[in-house]
Amino acid sequence: MDEPVIRLRGVRKDYSLESRPWRRLWQQLAGRLPQGAVHRALAPLDLDIRRGESVGIIGCNGAGKSTLLQLLCGVVAPTAGSRQVQGRIAALLELGAGFNPELTGRENVRLNAPLLGLSSAEIEQRLPGIVEFADIGDFVDQPVRSYSSGMFVRLAFSMATSVEPDILVIDEALSVGDGMFARKSFDRIMALKERGATLLFCSHSLFQVEQLCARALWLHEGRVMFDGPAHEAVVEYNAWTARAEASQGAVAGSERLATEAAALEEVVVEPPPLGEAFRSGTDDLCLCVRLRSDPRHPVPTLGIVFHTEDGRLISSAGSWLDGASLARDDDGRVQAVLEVPRLPLLKGRYTVSVYVLCERSINLLAAAQHAARFDVVQLGPQMGIVELPHRWRTGGH
Repeated sequence: MDEPVIRLRGVRKDYSLESRPWRRLWQQLAGRLPQGAVHRALAPLDLDIRRGESVGIIGCNGAGKSTLLQLLCGVVAPTAGSRQVQGRIAALLELGAGFNPELTGRENVRLNAPLLGLSSAEIEQRLPGIVEFADIGDFVDQPVRSYSSGMFVRLAFSMATSVEPDILVIDEALSVGDGMFARKSFDRIMALKERGATLLFCSHSLFQVEQLCARALWLHEGRVMFDGPAHEAVVEYNAWTARAEASQGAVAGSERLATEAAALEEVVVEPPPLGEAFRSGTDDLCLCVRLRSDPRHPVPTLGIVFHTEDGRLISSAGSWLDGASLARDDDGRVQAVLEVPRLPLLKGRYTVSVYVLCERSINLLAAAQHAARFDVVQLGPQMGIVELPHRWRTGGH
């Protein structure tokens, strides 16, 4: 096995809660550890990440994800422990971080590129490609204080990835970009991965974490709750989230997302054949989805997720997983129907969420969360959410 390119030993980070500014300044100038009341943003941690690994960082807000990434990148110093990083590291940690708002985008690239290890000659050689990929038009020669958050992301990502880093760190920044740029960004991330770059990807989009990363860390209140295969981390985190929401009495609400690349127009559960509810184990459920997709882009894929009424995830289906290709007409219209024969859900009320993804099923183009609801009734006394196929064996045979 290769030696780790990132190694943390006993690393922790505390922040002083001292309310007197002069006292905080004195602590920093004297190089003293925070005294009195402190906030422990990250508990003592040992971590090894090897060359070429793709590691996702997940957890709720305030879990310590950004603190961990800042420590890895050397933006902040640990309160205790040691940090070792081998190779060129490029990071997108905060919108506009390191940019001088009074300088133009082009001037900021020239100012910041040396921090990524580029010489003046290399900066000038790569500058046209950086500007072309960012695709912010004449704004590249305008002061960055006039930029939108999306423009910050475009320029920062273009600059960070143009140096072909050994380690690429992304902290949720790509969620700000539009659909077309996000597609370009994920294509570039995949290219860097194929060349052997190490990726640390922090995101609230668990689907993207699972698609991009083989390994994931789940952080909560500064502690590592799970470190292992990404799909197992997502299961553990989802289970914890469901328990937390259930204890708080959370109720699922409808939310929608649309981009220039795609928009959902209608999500309909076709009425059950008899009555107002589906009969468990008897009726077929049909979910009809209509969407608009930009014909300039490849035909998208669809993901369907079933939830309980309080938002707990039950099951999902993906057109790409089932080998189903969506058909699109010349006007960009797509219609698809998902059928669930003899619906195995037991009595209760359920919701359906629909996600439109790029052809590689990574970049989210449109979404309708909890867009449709349906009820299920049953004749028998079975308990639970779903009736599993089963059979009994009795006696000695």
